Order: sequence, then structure tokens, then C-alpha cells
Amino acid sequence: MSEHHSGPVETGASMDYKEHEKTYDLFIAGTKYGTVLLVTLMIAMAAGFFGGAGLIGGFFIWIVLTVAGIFMMR
Repeated sequence: MSEHHSGPVETGASMDYKEHEKTYDLFIAGTKYGTVLLVTLMIAMAAGFFGGAGLIGGFFIWIVLTVAGIFMMR
């Protein structure tokens, strides 16, 4: 705070762009696969509760849809 910088604040610090890109890629991958997990969970819960599949059937549907979704997202 007490240092005097000449020029714009945006150019004051050097950036590690490779680290920024790795963080961004990790965030996008986490969001993508997290969305697949949650959507398949909602479908499996609907099948288990309202479709008559029950707990075991809903779990089986969730596993199958999750594997298929992750395979399709790659």
C-alpha cells in the first residue's frame, strides 16, 4: 500500500498465465462433470420415487447414466 507505482494498476504485477489457464481448465472440468452428476442424480431420483424403480433401481439408473454422461462429455 505504501509503495508508489507509476502507470496503471492493471500492469503493476506480473501474471502467471499458465497457472491461470490450469485453474480455468480445472474449474470448467469440475463444472461440467458436476453438472452431469447432478442431472443424472435428479433423473435417477425421479425414476426411483415416481417411476417405481425403487432405491436399487434408482441407484442402478444413476450409475448407468453417470457413466454414459461422463463418456459423452470427454
